[in-house]
Amino acid sequence: MEDKRILYVSSEVVPYLAENEVSLMSYDVPKMINDQGGQIRIFMPRYGNINERRHQLHEVIRLSGMNLVVNDVDMPLIIKVASIPKERIQVYFIDNDEYFKRKATFSDEDGTLYPDNDERAIFFAKGVVETVKKLNWVPDIIHVHGWMTALLPIYMKHYYKDEALFSETKIISSIYSQSFEGNLDIELINKIEFDGIPKDAISELATPNYENILKASINHSDGVIIASDNLSSSLTKFIESSGKPFLPFASKEEFAQQYTSFYKKTL
Repeated sequence: MEDKRILYVSSEVVPYLAENEVSLMSYDVPKMINDQGGQIRIFMPRYGNINERRHQLHEVIRLSGMNLVVNDVDMPLIIKVASIPKERIQVYFIDNDEYFKRKATFSDEDGTLYPDNDERAIFFAKGVVETVKKLNWVPDIIHVHGWMTALLPIYMKHYYKDEALFSETKIISSIYSQSFEGNLDIELINKIEFDGIPKDAISELATPNYENILKASINHSDGVIIASDNLSSSLTKFIESSGKPFLPFASKEEFAQQYTSFYKKTL
């Protein structure tokens, strides 16, 4: 994978958040490609529970300052950056005081999902793409991890479909069993349609639960990786019948070789 450019977009990455299946793979996979001589960038949300001082985050003024429209409201985009110690890997953080200042990731102390998680996901997807455009960095592959990233493939295939920068870019979605209970805001499908995305292309989002959000993401991906050994049978069957190239679950010992091979087939 030498000199190939891969953009990793994740809802969680260690060492900035606690270890779990998503955050660990969102570190291990980029490190593996970095070690192979690939060029990588990592993007994640700047949640309020990330310790900026400890991890030495700092704002990138030249990338910050634009406004993104979410459901007809202008929301300021702030970009911060940090480096993973010893790895020479840069991580870009998508920030906004309204969406990401609260001291948790997806839910409050009672475990209740934040009611604006849908808008946070829209803002995050747009923020990543707009920042990559400003960097003028053309990824060969965009690899997304975690449900907060699931709208990015949808926006890439519709909202940004005429961006020459991404004309050759392929999108891979890793699908995990790490989910949430209930639904996001039922208006999510209308908020996405506001951006000119046809409702019939995102019909799954009429009921915006975990599986339906991932199904919509899979439908807009060029390749799919089953990233959990215990993925639900319904999602597994959906992936297998989607017609998309997919990689079955690979163990920690096997993933490096299998992911690299899958990347090469996708390109």
